[in-house]
Amino acid sequence: MRAAAVLALMAGLLLAPAPAQAEQQRADGFAGLSALGVDGTTGGAAGETVTVDDLADLERYATAAEPYVIKVRGSITMEPYGREIAVASDKSIVGEGAGAELVHGGFFLNGVHNVIIRDLTIRDSYVPGDWDGKTKDYDGIQLDGAHHVWIDHNHFTRTGDGLLDIRKDSDYVTVSWNVFSDHNKAVGVGWTPNVVTKVTFHHNWIRGTHQRNASIDNTEAAHWYNNYVQDTAMYGTMIRGAGRLVVENSYYQGVPDPVVAKDPASQVVQRGNVLRDSPGRSDSAGTAFDPSAYYAYTLDPAEKVPGIVSRGAGPADGERRAPRRITVALDGTGDFASIQAAVGAAPPGAEIIVGPGVYREMPRVWAGRRDVTIRGATGNAEDVVITYDLSAGAAKFYGGTWGTARSATLAVLADGVTIRDVTLQNATDETVNPGPAPAARSAGDRTAFDGARLIGHAGVLQADGRRAYLRDCYAEGDADIVRGQGTTVLDGCTIRSAGPGNVLAGGTVLVNGGRLTGEIARSVSLGSSGAAVVRDAYLDAHVLDDPWAGEGRFAEYRNTGPGAAVTADRPQLTDRQAARHTVERYLAGWRP
Repeated sequence: MRAAAVLALMAGLLLAPAPAQAEQQRADGFAGLSALGVDGTTGGAAGETVTVDDLADLERYATAAEPYVIKVRGSITMEPYGREIAVASDKSIVGEGAGAELVHGGFFLNGVHNVIIRDLTIRDSYVPGDWDGKTKDYDGIQLDGAHHVWIDHNHFTRTGDGLLDIRKDSDYVTVSWNVFSDHNKAVGVGWTPNVVTKVTFHHNWIRGTHQRNASIDNTEAAHWYNNYVQDTAMYGTMIRGAGRLVVENSYYQGVPDPVVAKDPASQVVQRGNVLRDSPGRSDSAGTAFDPSAYYAYTLDPAEKVPGIVSRGAGPADGERRAPRRITVALDGTGDFASIQAAVGAAPPGAEIIVGPGVYREMPRVWAGRRDVTIRGATGNAEDVVITYDLSAGAAKFYGGTWGTARSATLAVLADGVTIRDVTLQNATDETVNPGPAPAARSAGDRTAFDGARLIGHAGVLQADGRRAYLRDCYAEGDADIVRGQGTTVLDGCTIRSAGPGNVLAGGTVLVNGGRLTGEIARSVSLGSSGAAVVRDAYLDAHVLDDPWAGEGRFAEYRNTGPGAAVTADRPQLTDRQAARHTVERYLAGWRP
């Protein structure tokens, strides 16, 4: 990723700064307890204070045997890309002033103790194309067997694997007032069969992430309170193995399966939480533990958590947002290397320009990213491919199936979003996981696809928002190619049926012009449910003689081609009726 571009990007509009942070020198929560020969977590308070502004000095002091308070000034780029500094015991690493950050790498705490990391942004070690984090393990911070660690008021975003991993029996850890954003994997705890770890999470803001929000495995005691989890794609806070978790006064907004006890031995107690637009599992199991038996703490009211946390989490200098024109490229020449990262940084109304290549990821245009445009840089949709391989019927690793809403390669949850000149593909193997596998899902109002290609098997476009409009697009699938609950207009599009099945299913659909093509003669129904009109279109010989199946309101008008006919089985609009079935009428005042 181009460092200069990222720095320029993050030097954009300054948002309201976080409230001034108290000069707290000792950790709270589990990291504040005396145990294992350590009297709480004070970091390098017993040593000298030094200021660093380059990689050599940061590494020199962070790895030293002596205690240090290390103040980081400005932006430090890690070399080589993905480098992790092995932090020694008795260290405080604290950002000083605006823009204190680590770029292209992070920290590794291996078997050490008494470490504080505060007021830093740790960002952009993402490996282009490696959405699942399987190529390189470039975490923001990784703990292996560490204890008495306090991670406070940092911002983690766009790292190579997890934003924060607390692993291998790390213990007495507090994670407080951090922002975890715009990435696949947020926070993981565990990687051992031992039930040892004690960890406190409070006042963290997890947003725009997909999984591990957090994923907590085999903890003796995990205390999760006053956290704000917003806009996640797959699941919320999960306890696994024989772990014990208490979730208190936290706020979940737009989070499917917000609280999950994965395994038979997993225990979770939850109380006082707010679940807003967060369907699915909200588990309680067992008695877990009593946090007040370990330490004193004060709960903020759950309904106030979004305001408190969004104002106070992250580094003290506040957060910066990208400009209105953002570039994405796999070769490192763009502002970002993933589409999801660009969406997370984009203000309303931004244009995201995506360079050529195959992007294997599952972007979500979150509800707050209204009026965003994502467009291919070359103007040829075949040059920019966004692909993933998850179907609605695929099994979740914690039970059940993913369902249509969560299996889409691209999901648009905001209003006024335009997708232009890109290919959207769901490449799932339908012989293994049959059923809907959307290339795209529109759930916001006024979603426009312009010159896009949508390719998959069943359920290629899941149109659940109020209005979706496709102009000069190409859609290919084998059953229920366009399905959903909303109003959809296909204007001058080509729809190719790769096998027998329905073209349209559910919702209200207008096919205006364009071509419907296929390979197998007399094998395809035009529609099976909802209300649909197909007018002024070319119909190939794959269309059945009796092309309307199931229950619904269907009609045709002035279609041509070997699949077109006027029979008793094919209701036709009169000229007067056809005047009411126009693009303008269906879009009800919206002019994309």
